[in-house]
Amino acid sequence: MLVLLTFLASCAGTSKVKSKHDAVDLGLPSGTLWASCNVGAANPWDYGEYFAWGETTPKAVYDWPSYKYAKDATSSTSKSFTKYCQDAESGYNGYSDKLAVLENIDDAATANWGAEWSTPTMTQWQELHNNCTWTWTTIKNVNGYEVKGKNGKKIFIPAAGSKSGAKSSGVGERGSYWSANIARSLYNASQVGFASNYAHGQGSNERASGQPVRPVQTKK
Repeated sequence: MLVLLTFLASCAGTSKVKSKHDAVDLGLPSGTLWASCNVGAANPWDYGEYFAWGETTPKAVYDWPSYKYAKDATSSTSKSFTKYCQDAESGYNGYSDKLAVLENIDDAATANWGAEWSTPTMTQWQELHNNCTWTWTTIKNVNGYEVKGKNGKKIFIPAAGSKSGAKSSGVGERGSYWSANIARSLYNASQVGFASNYAHGQGSNERASGQPVRPVQTKK
């Protein structure tokens, strides 16, 4: 019972004060520590805030015209990227760079919680899947996965869904969480997804869509 109470009481909002965000050691081979809640969440079962990939503040509408790194974009087929663009044909005025992983300045975890936190890479998400037991469960009337390490410690990842435009979808039914990696299609960023019938699906979503972020940090 004491372990469960500690697990449920482990978060307290989006302050950059390190002590207010628990880093849980799940005994992973890399030593990566996983946050006990999402960015913007006050509790492990809260959905937290939603972010477009590469943006650090939540907003009311998630679309291409409002996306930070797409200039004069009006639709899903008309984008002119100004960062994280390795194809000059998709870049604004022929712009391209070699960036494939979020820089700290564009990382919602780092910007909101401090330098010791970051958005997990796809490699870190895969490690979490391979080395933990994922169990679909409900806490405080919120669906999601209890992720338990081999050392017995655990975190809860809520099925927070995602946002497109001003609308939410999949809330309570699925999880769609950003990684720090750009996808093969420059329009998308890599993500992991889950629902009650599958625990870890690797895929991608449009960078302009809104999704939650579950931070990680390196074990010191």
